[in-house]
Amino acid sequence: MSDAWNDPAPRRRGHVLDVAVVGGGMVGAAAALALARAGFSTALVDAREPAPWAVANEVDLRVVGLAASSVSLLHDLGVWHAVASARASGYERMEVWDAESGATIRFDAADDGRDVLGYIVENSLVQACLWHALDEAGVRRIVPAEVVGLTQREDRAQLELADGQGVSARLVVAADGAASPLRAMAGIGTHGRDYAQRAIVGHVETARPHERTAWQRFLPTGPLALLPLADGRSSIVWSLPDAEASRVLALDDEGFRDALGVASDFRLGPITGTTERAAFPLRLRLADRYDADRLVLLGDAAHAVHPLAGQGVNLGLRDVVELRDTLVHARDLGRDIAAAHVLRRYARRRRSADGLDAWSFDALARVYAWQAPPLVAARGFGVRAVDMFGPLKRKLARHAAGL
Repeated sequence: MSDAWNDPAPRRRGHVLDVAVVGGGMVGAAAALALARAGFSTALVDAREPAPWAVANEVDLRVVGLAASSVSLLHDLGVWHAVASARASGYERMEVWDAESGATIRFDAADDGRDVLGYIVENSLVQACLWHALDEAGVRRIVPAEVVGLTQREDRAQLELADGQGVSARLVVAADGAASPLRAMAGIGTHGRDYAQRAIVGHVETARPHERTAWQRFLPTGPLALLPLADGRSSIVWSLPDAEASRVLALDDEGFRDALGVASDFRLGPITGTTERAAFPLRLRLADRYDADRLVLLGDAAHAVHPLAGQGVNLGLRDVVELRDTLVHARDLGRDIAAAHVLRRYARRRRSADGLDAWSFDALARVYAWQAPPLVAARGFGVRAVDMFGPLKRKLARHAAGL
């Protein structure tokens, strides 16, 4: 174990923590920090510490659109100021348009009395700020570590680590990603579908400024988003069928700029510069349940969704808030924080909310894949109707913000 394991006591077989969080990504780190700040003895277990973040670094290719609910949580955890003062780009408007029908829907923060709709922030920056706060909050970091076994007992769960050590906790939180080994160890299955698509990510310079606006165009091949960065560039998330994604990734920079300009309808003018590019597969995966004996799932371990609405991390951070509040409520009533009925309460609330959002995103992807002229016309009519009906549009915007 590295020196990051800052308290040897929990490695003794008789010592039992309140919570062990497995997985130190944004959601897992936020969960560990939130539970520690709520007064629970907490450990965070991960294979590695995040790479150091510095303002001199190139902007991370992976960015997240933080909704108001996520910003509120990060503020409560005492890390939002560090994130915002480092490199965060608030966006005031969002414009979504259909390549086939031309129908457009526009959202403006001012319509709801807010300054911004959200913030575009690098994944690595948020994660680094959360990890920086762990020690001060008393979170015991077990790094590097690999969980190879899980034993669920009546009064605790026991994690077996690859180095032969063990960690005992009243509750284990699985935040170990979409392929979650802990979910499999707990015997929890998943359902969903493979979109046979990949999302290409990168950063681009454009002839026209992004205007603090998130732009998204729905094409027959999938959505393309241009998200405003703090340095004036835009981050792209371009969903394409696997074969087309391979072709686009293989283009030289000039070919890529030309293809992206056409795909974006030159909304920000010609693409004048680009960074390296990367891609990741798109899948819908929902856990069959969010709880088991002495264990809960959150974040991608519970739900991996299509990125078209940019809500994956926001859903995970809402899981964190629900879990924290559920455990605090149980503790305040003098109950076992990992009793079956307590975990069922968390699971019932979040699985319902996450499932509704996940299948809504999936339905939206299917609707925008329609190409038959009558269906395209119907879709365009629906989009224009929503754009004209202010109360419904504001309700959609507030739901996306978690308000």
